[in-house]
Amino acid sequence: MAMTENTTDDEFVCAMSVRDYECDMQGVVNNSVYQNYLEHARHEYLKTRGLDFATLTREGIIVVVVRAEIDYLQPLKSGDSIFVTAKPVLEKRIRLVFNQSIRHSATGREHVRARIVTTAVSERGRPYFPESLNVLL
Repeated sequence: MAMTENTTDDEFVCAMSVRDYECDMQGVVNNSVYQNYLEHARHEYLKTRGLDFATLTREGIIVVVVRAEIDYLQPLKSGDSIFVTAKPVLEKRIRLVFNQSIRHSATGREHVRARIVTTAVSERGRPYFPESLNVLL
């Protein structure tokens, strides 16, 4: 799915393309698939910072999404080349927010704008912001 990834000072960018089976009967990307694109970009971003979810989980750091706010602005179609951005900001003391967008590669047109709120929970289910996540900021 991901073709290339790169990072600027401001945001992470992950290039992808829409696959046929991600589209619904109307020929556009199904709404739930956009969340997969957003999540994939966040996972790839963590990897560029030396983190991955499997390792974090083994270390007892469980990162969870607590809110997803998604604005669907324009539909995407099979074969569209896109790039997904991710820019994390610490909100409050324990919430890491990823401001994200999905844009068409050729036109730059924004198709999706999202605000994904995450937190880490301890093995006992208590929210906190572990020091190891500071590399994301």
